[in-house]
Amino acid sequence: MSDELLINVTPMECRVALIQNGTVNELFVERTVKRGLVGNIYKGKVVRVLPGMQAAFVDIGLSRTAFLHINDMIWPRNQPTPNVFELLQPGQVLTVQVMKDMLGTKGARLSTDLSIPSRYLVLMPYGHHIGVSQRIESEEERNRLRSMIEPIQSTHQLPGSVIVRTAAEGIPESEIAQDMAYLAKLWEFIQRKQKSIVVPSLIFEELPLPQRVIRDLANEATSKISVDSREIHAKLQEFVAEFVPSMQTRLIHYPGERPIFDLYNVEEDIQKALQTRVALKSGGYLMIDQTEAMTTIDVNTGSYVGGRTLEDTVFKTNMEATQVIARQLRLRNLGGIIIIDFIDMQEAQHREEVMSQFERMLERDHAKTKITQVSELGLVEMTRKRTRESLEHLLCESCPTCQGRGYVKTAETVCYEIFREILRYARAFESKSGFTVIAHPLVIDRLLTAEAPAVADLEHFIGRVIKFQVENLYTQEQYDIILS
Repeated sequence: MSDELLINVTPMECRVALIQNGTVNELFVERTVKRGLVGNIYKGKVVRVLPGMQAAFVDIGLSRTAFLHINDMIWPRNQPTPNVFELLQPGQVLTVQVMKDMLGTKGARLSTDLSIPSRYLVLMPYGHHIGVSQRIESEEERNRLRSMIEPIQSTHQLPGSVIVRTAAEGIPESEIAQDMAYLAKLWEFIQRKQKSIVVPSLIFEELPLPQRVIRDLANEATSKISVDSREIHAKLQEFVAEFVPSMQTRLIHYPGERPIFDLYNVEEDIQKALQTRVALKSGGYLMIDQTEAMTTIDVNTGSYVGGRTLEDTVFKTNMEATQVIARQLRLRNLGGIIIIDFIDMQEAQHREEVMSQFERMLERDHAKTKITQVSELGLVEMTRKRTRESLEHLLCESCPTCQGRGYVKTAETVCYEIFREILRYARAFESKSGFTVIAHPLVIDRLLTAEAPAVADLEHFIGRVIKFQVENLYTQEQYDIILS
């Protein structure tokens, strides 16, 4: 698989697209005024302990207090789960790391078990083991990496656990040692700053998006890293020379007049990723609905009738959907609980093949995914680790007209609400003054046409005149009734 990273930089934001075989599969956006918090380390103070939830709220200097659960704290795992009051007290000072960004109305999610990544390794200063990424499948390579870590770690007198990342596969010991030296300097800096700053304060800030993406995603499959900013390209050259020297020849400055994201129609894919309906090449389609509680994905055959039988058509549509769903999960960065409603298949072999292919498609995902079960109704239930906001939450906001519901009341419904409101006003005010209805053009139009007989009957019943006034700035559900 040939990968390419496109880095688009403007003064307001930085965007990175991961292209795999000519297709946009992941998109990262970081606004200058709203950088992500995941990975940042803070010195915070416990504000409130919640014994019923086994958790606490911690002030780390953000607009909302952050949330710390006992499962994300350090305590001997071979012992029973302690009461949160045994570990935390109001006013207590803690060093914590952000695991999840603030999402919606929720504060950031914290951990006291720090995790400090470099190119090939992850240092967990309070851990007690050496681990190797499960994506490295060769047992021989796993043993090679595991055997070299302990002596290098001992040389640098680094405490805790070290996890070997997937990028370390096939990397010589000298480069691993260089990575460990970087972690040793970084941990020394964090400890020193931890003692000298006030509460609450930022101790360590994660790398900016371009450097972070190269550190985490660039590998041997990456053929090119294109940057459209000369300034950022210069900074990345320094970063790559020190931490990822194998990428030096692949990092290029893109000077073209044509926007870099137009090379692979990235802008078009971003717009499509914000839509509910996703077309399949066969003529079928997906309906993706994202809510705060979960995301639901419905697979439909649409206009596709290419199979020899209905079962064959359904099977081919579902097989195509597995690839598109896996891509959309990454592109939209959908996380949490995800329910997928594949089209019902009668043959058990077809169901097994669809699930097997879906699992293979998910193996390419950098985020941790888990298919929990297939329900009795044939729904696939899965989870995908959420660490940052989805593309929709990042780029969009709730519609002010429908308040995020996705629909508005019909003009007919609003007319009937107006009639009931006028009746209430007529009973409440004994004055013989008439009423003026101010509403959206479509509502007024209906009141003067389809509902004209009902308006005449209402005028006769209350014995007062009803006038109408168009207000173009009103939404379809908005109206006012005033005494004439």
